Amino acid sequence: MSLVSMGPLLRDASKKQYAVGAFNMVNLEFLGAVIAAAENLQTPVIVNIAEVHFSFIDVELCAHAVRFAAARSSVPVALNLDHGLSFETAARALALGFTSIMFDGSGLPLEDNIRISAEIGRMCHASGAALEAELGSVGAEGDGGLESEADPRLFTDPELAEDFVRRTCCDALAVAIGNSHGKYKGEPRLDFDRLATLRKAAGIPLVLHGGSGISADDFRRAIGLGISKINYFTGMSQAALELVHKPADNKIEQYNDYPQLILETGRAVRSVVEQQMRVFLNGVKPL
Repeated sequence: MSLVSMGPLLRDASKKQYAVGAFNMVNLEFLGAVIAAAENLQTPVIVNIAEVHFSFIDVELCAHAVRFAAARSSVPVALNLDHGLSFETAARALALGFTSIMFDGSGLPLEDNIRISAEIGRMCHASGAALEAELGSVGAEGDGGLESEADPRLFTDPELAEDFVRRTCCDALAVAIGNSHGKYKGEPRLDFDRLATLRKAAGIPLVLHGGSGISADDFRRAIGLGISKINYFTGMSQAALELVHKPADNKIEQYNDYPQLILETGRAVRSVVEQQMRVFLNGVKPL
Protein backbone atom coordinates (compact mmCIF):
# COMPACT_ATOMS: atom_id res chain seq x y z
CA MET A 1 0.00 0.00 0.00
CA SER A 2 1.07 3.61 -0.40
CA LEU A 3 2.19 5.87 2.42
CA VAL A 4 -0.60 6.96 4.77
CA SER A 5 -1.11 10.01 6.94
CA MET A 6 -0.14 9.67 10.57
CA GLY A 7 -3.40 11.24 11.81
CA PRO A 8 -5.75 8.27 11.27
CA LEU A 9 -3.16 5.87 12.68
CA LEU A 10 -2.95 7.78 15.95
CA ARG A 11 -6.71 8.22 16.23
CA ASP A 12 -7.16 4.46 15.92
CA ALA A 13 -4.42 3.88 18.48
CA SER A 14 -6.03 6.35 20.87
CA LYS A 15 -9.42 4.69 20.49
CA LYS A 16 -8.09 1.14 21.04
CA GLN A 17 -5.41 2.09 23.61
CA TYR A 18 -2.20 1.04 21.94
CA ALA A 19 0.68 3.11 20.60
CA VAL A 20 2.17 3.30 17.12
CA GLY A 21 5.94 3.05 17.19
CA ALA A 22 7.92 5.76 15.38
CA PHE A 23 11.40 4.46 14.57
CA ASN A 24 14.19 6.53 13.05
CA MET A 25 15.74 5.56 9.74
CA VAL A 26 19.41 6.36 9.18
CA ASN A 27 20.09 3.84 6.41
CA LEU A 28 18.40 1.10 4.39
CA GLU A 29 19.19 -1.55 7.01
CA PHE A 30 17.25 0.38 9.65
CA LEU A 31 14.36 0.88 7.23
CA GLY A 32 14.25 -2.80 6.31
CA ALA A 33 14.37 -3.81 9.96
CA VAL A 34 11.47 -1.53 10.89
CA ILE A 35 9.22 -2.62 8.01
CA ALA A 36 9.99 -6.32 8.54
CA ALA A 37 9.16 -6.07 12.25
CA ALA A 38 5.89 -4.26 11.53
CA GLU A 39 4.86 -6.81 8.94
CA ASN A 40 5.66 -9.71 11.24
CA LEU A 41 3.44 -8.25 13.97
CA GLN A 42 0.92 -6.76 11.54
CA THR A 43 1.03 -3.33 13.12
CA PRO A 44 1.00 0.14 11.56
CA VAL A 45 4.34 1.87 11.81
CA ILE A 46 5.84 5.35 11.49
CA VAL A 47 9.24 5.79 9.89
CA ASN A 48 11.01 8.87 11.27
CA ILE A 49 13.65 10.86 9.45
CA ALA A 50 15.07 13.45 11.83
CA GLU A 51 16.35 16.84 10.73
CA VAL A 52 19.34 16.34 13.04
CA HIS A 53 20.38 13.43 10.80
CA PHE A 54 20.19 15.37 7.52
CA SER A 55 23.96 15.89 7.52
CA PHE A 56 24.51 12.11 7.61
CA ILE A 57 21.98 10.90 5.02
CA ASP A 58 20.57 11.74 1.59
CA VAL A 59 17.05 12.84 2.53
CA GLU A 60 15.68 12.63 -1.00
CA LEU A 61 17.01 9.11 -1.50
CA CYS A 62 15.71 7.98 1.90
CA ALA A 63 12.25 9.42 1.21
CA HIS A 64 12.09 7.53 -2.10
CA ALA A 65 13.18 4.35 -0.34
CA VAL A 66 10.46 4.68 2.30
CA ARG A 67 7.81 5.28 -0.37
CA PHE A 68 8.97 2.18 -2.25
CA ALA A 69 9.02 0.08 0.93
CA ALA A 70 5.53 1.29 1.90
CA ALA A 71 4.15 0.51 -1.56
CA ARG A 72 5.05 -3.16 -1.23
CA SER A 73 4.28 -3.44 2.48
CA SER A 74 1.27 -5.25 3.91
CA VAL A 75 0.89 -2.75 6.77
CA PRO A 76 0.17 1.00 6.87
CA VAL A 77 3.36 3.08 6.88
CA ALA A 78 3.62 6.82 7.59
CA LEU A 79 6.73 8.89 6.86
CA ASN A 80 7.35 11.52 9.51
CA LEU A 81 9.77 14.44 9.68
CA ASP A 82 11.13 14.13 13.21
CA HIS A 83 11.99 17.35 15.05
CA GLY A 84 11.72 19.66 12.08
CA LEU A 85 13.00 23.07 13.11
CA SER A 86 11.62 25.44 10.48
CA PHE A 87 8.80 26.13 8.05
CA GLU A 88 11.25 25.67 5.18
CA THR A 89 12.29 22.19 6.32
CA ALA A 90 8.65 21.20 6.72
CA ALA A 91 7.85 22.43 3.21
CA ARG A 92 10.80 20.48 1.80
CA ALA A 93 9.66 17.31 3.54
CA LEU A 94 6.09 17.63 2.26
CA ALA A 95 7.41 18.11 -1.27
CA LEU A 96 9.32 14.83 -0.85
CA GLY A 97 6.15 12.99 0.11
CA PHE A 98 6.34 12.96 3.90
CA THR A 99 2.89 12.27 5.33
CA SER A 100 3.43 13.94 8.69
CA ILE A 101 5.54 16.70 10.15
CA MET A 102 6.74 16.98 13.72
CA PHE A 103 7.58 20.64 14.23
CA ASP A 104 9.72 21.24 17.29
CA GLY A 105 9.17 24.81 18.39
CA SER A 106 10.03 24.01 22.00
CA GLY A 107 13.05 26.31 21.94
CA LEU A 108 10.96 29.30 20.83
CA PRO A 109 8.86 31.72 22.86
CA LEU A 110 5.36 30.27 23.29
CA GLU A 111 3.65 32.65 20.87
CA ASP A 112 6.24 31.98 18.17
CA ASN A 113 5.83 28.25 18.68
CA ILE A 114 2.06 28.59 18.28
CA ARG A 115 2.30 30.82 15.21
CA ILE A 116 4.78 28.68 13.28
CA SER A 117 3.09 25.44 14.31
CA ALA A 118 -0.21 26.79 13.00
CA GLU A 119 1.39 27.88 9.71
CA ILE A 120 2.96 24.46 9.22
CA GLY A 121 -0.30 22.79 10.24
CA ARG A 122 -2.24 24.60 7.52
CA MET A 123 0.38 23.54 4.97
CA CYS A 124 0.25 19.94 6.21
CA HIS A 125 -3.52 19.70 6.10
CA ALA A 126 -3.63 21.17 2.60
CA SER A 127 -1.31 18.31 1.57
CA GLY A 128 -3.27 15.62 3.41
CA ALA A 129 -0.51 15.27 6.00
CA ALA A 130 -0.64 15.47 9.80
CA LEU A 131 1.04 17.88 12.22
CA GLU A 132 2.66 16.94 15.52
CA ALA A 133 3.63 19.93 17.64
CA GLU A 134 5.55 20.11 20.91
CA LEU A 135 4.60 21.98 24.07
CA GLY A 136 7.19 22.01 26.82
CA SER A 137 10.59 20.55 25.96
CA VAL A 138 11.86 16.98 25.90
CA GLY A 139 15.44 18.26 25.83
CA ALA A 140 18.61 17.54 23.81
CA GLU A 141 18.51 17.49 20.03
CA GLY A 142 16.79 14.20 19.36
CA ASP A 143 19.91 12.51 18.02
CA GLY A 144 20.21 9.92 20.78
CA GLY A 145 23.89 10.64 21.15
CA LEU A 146 24.05 12.13 24.63
CA GLU A 147 23.12 11.10 28.13
CA SER A 148 20.33 13.28 29.41
CA GLU A 149 17.78 13.71 32.13
CA ALA A 150 14.47 15.50 32.24
CA ASP A 151 14.24 19.03 33.59
CA PRO A 152 10.95 19.54 35.52
CA ARG A 153 11.07 23.24 34.62
CA LEU A 154 10.51 22.25 30.98
CA PHE A 155 7.62 19.84 31.56
CA THR A 156 4.44 20.46 29.56
CA ASP A 157 2.03 22.78 31.37
CA PRO A 158 -1.50 21.29 31.27
CA GLU A 159 -2.99 24.75 31.70
CA LEU A 160 -1.54 25.76 28.32
CA ALA A 161 -2.39 22.58 26.43
CA GLU A 162 -6.03 23.23 25.47
CA ASP A 163 -5.30 26.69 24.04
CA PHE A 164 -2.16 25.45 22.30
CA VAL A 165 -4.01 22.63 20.54
CA ARG A 166 -6.91 24.89 19.58
CA ARG A 167 -4.71 27.57 18.08
CA THR A 168 -2.27 25.28 16.27
CA CYS A 169 -4.87 22.73 15.06
CA CYS A 170 -2.21 20.05 15.59
CA ASP A 171 -3.18 16.40 15.17
CA ALA A 172 -0.88 15.15 17.93
CA LEU A 173 0.95 16.76 20.82
CA ALA A 174 4.45 15.81 21.97
CA VAL A 175 4.65 16.18 25.75
CA ALA A 176 7.43 16.42 28.31
CA ILE A 177 6.55 14.47 31.45
CA GLY A 178 9.95 13.17 32.56
CA ASN A 179 10.98 11.65 29.22
CA SER A 180 14.20 12.70 27.53
CA HIS A 181 16.23 11.96 24.41
CA GLY A 182 19.29 9.73 24.32
CA LYS A 183 20.51 7.60 27.22
CA TYR A 184 18.88 8.36 30.54
CA LYS A 185 20.95 9.29 33.55
CA GLY A 186 19.49 6.90 36.08
CA GLU A 187 15.90 5.70 35.92
CA PRO A 188 13.39 7.89 34.09
CA ARG A 189 10.53 9.02 36.31
CA LEU A 190 7.40 9.83 34.32
CA ASP A 191 4.84 12.22 35.80
CA PHE A 192 1.71 10.16 35.22
CA ASP A 193 -0.57 12.59 37.08
CA ARG A 194 0.53 15.32 34.70
CA LEU A 195 -0.06 13.01 31.73
CA ALA A 196 -3.61 12.23 32.87
CA THR A 197 -4.35 15.95 33.15
CA LEU A 198 -2.79 16.62 29.75
CA ARG A 199 -4.97 14.00 28.08
CA LYS A 200 -8.10 15.74 29.30
CA ALA A 201 -6.83 19.20 28.41
CA ALA A 202 -5.45 18.40 24.94
CA GLY A 203 -8.18 16.09 23.70
CA ILE A 204 -5.92 14.67 20.95
CA PRO A 205 -3.40 11.81 20.73
CA LEU A 206 -0.28 12.44 22.81
CA VAL A 207 3.29 11.55 21.86
CA LEU A 208 6.15 10.29 24.02
CA HIS A 209 9.66 11.08 22.77
CA GLY A 210 12.80 9.55 24.26
CA GLY A 211 11.41 6.02 24.37
CA SER A 212 14.74 4.18 24.73
CA GLY A 213 15.26 3.36 28.40
CA ILE A 214 11.65 3.56 29.60
CA SER A 215 10.37 0.32 31.13
CA ALA A 216 7.64 -1.82 29.57
CA ASP A 217 5.39 -1.23 32.59
CA ASP A 218 5.78 2.55 32.30
CA PHE A 219 5.06 2.38 28.57
CA ARG A 220 1.84 0.46 29.20
CA ARG A 221 0.75 2.85 31.91
CA ALA A 222 1.49 5.84 29.66
CA ILE A 223 -0.50 4.29 26.80
CA GLY A 224 -3.45 3.85 29.14
CA LEU A 225 -3.23 7.56 29.94
CA GLY A 226 -3.29 8.83 26.35
CA ILE A 227 0.09 8.17 24.71
CA SER A 228 -0.63 7.01 21.13
CA LYS A 229 2.79 7.43 19.48
CA ILE A 230 6.18 6.51 20.93
CA ASN A 231 9.49 7.61 19.39
CA TYR A 232 12.37 5.17 19.65
CA PHE A 233 15.91 5.34 18.24
CA THR A 234 18.76 5.14 20.76
CA GLY A 235 18.13 1.46 21.52
CA MET A 236 18.31 0.69 17.80
CA SER A 237 21.57 2.59 17.46
CA GLN A 238 23.07 0.78 20.44
CA ALA A 239 22.14 -2.62 18.98
CA ALA A 240 23.85 -1.72 15.71
CA LEU A 241 26.98 -0.47 17.47
CA GLU A 242 27.31 -3.71 19.42
CA LEU A 243 27.36 -5.63 16.12
CA VAL A 244 30.04 -3.32 14.74
CA HIS A 245 32.31 -4.02 17.70
CA LYS A 246 32.01 -7.81 17.66
CA PRO A 247 33.89 -8.50 14.37
CA ALA A 248 36.60 -6.01 15.35
CA ASP A 249 37.09 -7.81 18.66
CA ASN A 250 37.36 -11.17 16.88
CA LYS A 251 39.76 -9.72 14.30
CA ILE A 252 38.01 -11.38 11.37
CA GLU A 253 39.63 -10.35 8.11
CA GLN A 254 37.59 -11.99 5.34
CA TYR A 255 36.76 -9.86 2.31
CA ASN A 256 33.03 -10.46 2.78
CA ASP A 257 32.91 -9.50 6.46
CA TYR A 258 31.22 -6.17 5.78
CA PRO A 259 28.22 -7.57 3.85
CA GLN A 260 27.75 -10.08 6.66
CA LEU A 261 27.98 -7.25 9.19
CA ILE A 262 25.24 -5.38 7.32
CA LEU A 263 23.02 -8.46 7.44
CA GLU A 264 23.62 -9.05 11.14
CA THR A 265 23.10 -5.39 11.98
CA GLY A 266 19.69 -5.45 10.32
CA ARG A 267 18.74 -8.54 12.30
CA ALA A 268 19.83 -6.96 15.58
CA VAL A 269 17.91 -3.74 14.92
CA ARG A 270 14.83 -5.69 13.87
CA SER A 271 14.93 -7.69 17.11
CA VAL A 272 14.98 -4.50 19.19
CA VAL A 273 12.20 -2.89 17.15
CA GLU A 274 10.00 -5.96 17.32
CA GLN A 275 10.48 -6.22 21.08
CA GLN A 276 9.35 -2.62 21.52
CA MET A 277 6.43 -2.99 19.12
CA ARG A 278 5.08 -5.87 21.21
CA VAL A 279 5.06 -3.57 24.24
CA PHE A 280 3.52 -0.66 22.33
CA LEU A 281 0.70 -2.86 20.97
CA ASN A 282 -0.42 -3.36 24.56
CA GLY A 283 -2.15 -6.65 23.70
CA VAL A 284 -4.19 -5.04 20.90
CA LYS A 285 -4.41 -6.36 17.30
CA PRO A 286 -4.82 -3.13 15.32
CA LEU A 287 -5.18 -4.62 11.81
